[in-house]
Order: sequence, then structure tokens, then C-alpha cells
Amino acid sequence: MSKKTLLAASILTAVLSGCSHSENEVHKTGSLAFNVSHPIRQDMVLVKEYVSQIHAIQHIELRAMERGYLKSTFVDEGQTVEKGQPMFKIVPTIYEAELKRAQAEAKAVQMEYRNTRSLMEQNIVSPNELAVVEAEYQKAQAEVELAKTHLAFTDIRAPFTGKMDRLEVRTGSLLDEGELLTTMSDLSQMWVYFNVPESEYLNYVQSGKAKKGTEVGLKLANGTIYPYKGVIDTIEADFDNHTGTIEIRASFPNPDQLLRHGQTGNILMDVNYSDALVIPQKATFQVLDQNYVYVIDSDNKLATRHIVVAAELPHVFLVSDGLKEDDTILLEGLRRVSNGDKIVPNLISSDATLAELALQAE
Repeated sequence: MSKKTLLAASILTAVLSGCSHSENEVHKTGSLAFNVSHPIRQDMVLVKEYVSQIHAIQHIELRAMERGYLKSTFVDEGQTVEKGQPMFKIVPTIYEAELKRAQAEAKAVQMEYRNTRSLMEQNIVSPNELAVVEAEYQKAQAEVELAKTHLAFTDIRAPFTGKMDRLEVRTGSLLDEGELLTTMSDLSQMWVYFNVPESEYLNYVQSGKAKKGTEVGLKLANGTIYPYKGVIDTIEADFDNHTGTIEIRASFPNPDQLLRHGQTGNILMDVNYSDALVIPQKATFQVLDQNYVYVIDSDNKLATRHIVVAAELPHVFLVSDGLKEDDTILLEGLRRVSNGDKIVPNLISSDATLAELALQAE
């Protein structure tokens, strides 16, 4: 290597060393300025989402009560039917014949009863004989009522006003007793079920909201918000030991019949945090899934502080442990500093910090 090359390398090394030494001195003397602020206390509302299942207030199966051929179908799939409206007719021939036979037998027994009563009044037969005939007459009347009931089962009518599902049988089919014809849903009101973790259930009950009912919203599968509010009206009795959750039901009006049985969505529940300690998310960093901030002491030195985040809102964290209202935290430049560094703090008011975050959210 020539003397000129060695000289050039020596000069370059000296320059780089001087720059590095100069930067370190600047870093150590705290000439770098950063924005800092205090946590702020205020009431916050967090909207929590829970996966939910939507059910009709009534959802039933219509089944054939008697065996026979399906004579007529008066409704179609997806149709709204009114309470009492005819839906199906099963061939009634056998049941009509049974009714006529029962009525004839009842008439014969009735005549026998009248004759026996007349004889008893003449002291020809005893009261016990009349009682036996009277019992036979009552039995015959019961057989008539039973035959009428069986005949009525051949006319299947809507038990309530609701929406009909698919037809499971077609006209002319031979039906067995109990065979499924269709299902029906009363869509006037919907029950929405969702599961809540034990800790959130305790917070909800202890807040007193469970006693007066809580209004909730519903986000539909396409991301839109259902236009009507619902109310929590019941909490199940038992926790699910496998998931550690309990099921809650909210009732929603459904005047437009937008909601259908079996839909899914997300329940939206407002959770109030009174006097919460709020900090910007940008003031935090993570180490092994734990949240930390840099706190500035009286000598303007940085100290790493572990915090516990109670809830997350857009651009801010609600802190439940690790910080106090009078602490000063570093807002920016977290990757340019390390624990123990000295800085020049530029104090930004908490209100100004949150106002800036609100503009970012918009």
C-alpha cells in the first residue's frame, strides 16, 4: 500500500471518529428536543362488539298430526301468512267416517239413557243401573269429541302471523304422523344472542345497568348498522365452563322484516369508563407483547415504564395501571432514544394532543 493511500485512510478515519464523537456528545448533553405531555383524565365511551346470532321470537315446525294423503297446499314458500289462515289439507275421508260412527253410537246410547231414566222414575230400575248407562253415554260423547279433534287435525292452519319457510312435502304425498311440512317464523320481534366474558359480565351487572336494561346496537353482516336499537332483556343462568362466557339476549323490533331467523351480526354495546387515564397510542411501544412508555424525570432523563392498557380506542389507550396524571411521557421519537437518555422536553398540553388525535381520526 502506498503512502498516499495510507494518508487518505487515516484522514477519513479521523473525520468519521470526530463526527461520531460529536453526535455522541450532542446525545449525552441532551441537545435533542422532543415533544412530551401528561396523561389526561376524562370520561370515555368504548363501543364493544360481540359476535351474535339472530333468532325469530317464534320459530316452529309444522308437522302432520295424522297419517294420510296431502290433499291441498294453500301457501307458498317465503309467503307471509296470517294467524288462522289455512295452509294444508290432509284427505279427511277416514276421519269423517270415524266421526259419523261415533255420533251414531252416541245417539244410540243417549236413547238408552233416556229410557233408563224414565224407568228409574217409575221405580222399575235402580239408580245404579241409570248411573251405569249415564257413564256409557258420557263415554260415547267423549268418543265424538275425539273424532272431531282427529278430523280437525286434517286442516292445518297458521298458529300465528309469520313468514313461511320452504315446503318439505308436495300435494299428493303420503304423510306419516309427525312428518315435517314446513317451518314458520314470527319476525315481528327478533332475539339476538351473544356471549360475554365473565369479567365483562361482572362489570355490567355491578354497574347497575342490568336492572334497568341497556340499549344496544346491531351491526349487520355487510357492515351497516341496523336502524333500530335493541334492549338487553335477559341473561342466561349458567356460564359455559369451556369458554368462560355467559349468554345474553337482546330484543330488537323488526318492522321492516329486514332481520331473518338464522342471521348473524355484531352486537354494539357502549362501555363507559369514568375518569379514565388517557394517553396517545403513539407514545407507547411493545416488548414481548407488553406495553411501555418513556417517562421523563426531573433531570429530563428517560425511564422505561410498564403500563397496563384497560381498553383501546382510535389513536388512544385507556391506562389502568403504571401511570399517574402528573407523569410526563415522551410523545415522539421513541426509536431514536433509549432508557437513561437525557432530552430537551417540549411540553405539549394534553388537550392539544387529544385535539390533534381527533383531527387524525376524522
